[in-house]
Amino acid sequence: MNYLAHAFFSGTDEDILLGNMIGDFVKGSSVLDDFPDSIRKGLELHRSIDAFTDQHSATVKAKNYFRPVYGLYSGAFVDVVFDHFLANDAKFFPQEVSVLEFSLKTFHNLDKHLDQLPPDFLHLYKYMKKENWLLQVKSMRGLETSLNRLTRRMPSIENGAEAYRILVQHYYELNQIYFDFIDDVENFVKSKLM
Repeated sequence: MNYLAHAFFSGTDEDILLGNMIGDFVKGSSVLDDFPDSIRKGLELHRSIDAFTDQHSATVKAKNYFRPVYGLYSGAFVDVVFDHFLANDAKFFPQEVSVLEFSLKTFHNLDKHLDQLPPDFLHLYKYMKKENWLLQVKSMRGLETSLNRLTRRMPSIENGAEAYRILVQHYYELNQIYFDFIDDVENFVKSKLM
């Protein structure tokens, strides 16, 4: 799962949101002790969501579409694609709860904690907020931008456009795989937050 999913599955607790969003920028288990319990819970949630996602049979199946071109990086592309499907899932974002509204609330809550953001995440967050990456991934054009942005961060990847072509070619199969996965991760997160 990518940024939208990590934000969404944080629930309403701002500290859990903070920990969940910075999870990729906090490495090692000993570093967790540097954070208050509530933020550490978000960091641990991030790690457990990632581990659950990586091991889920649906994710393994989705990676197979990207693996011939992107190898070990295929999971990163699946994460972005799953965010796209989440943003368009009426179960989680019905008309009365828009992704735009959710993203603005998320940024508002993160803005209260700028002094607690790791420097690398803070640098990325400026662009995330300015371009509203949480909303951007909802549209096909925004998804293409997100996939291209991902490949720019991977120096060994030369053909970023291929990810979007794979997505378009297998859109309905990948969407079905998302539906095979999303209820399981939702239930998993609920059990972690109890």
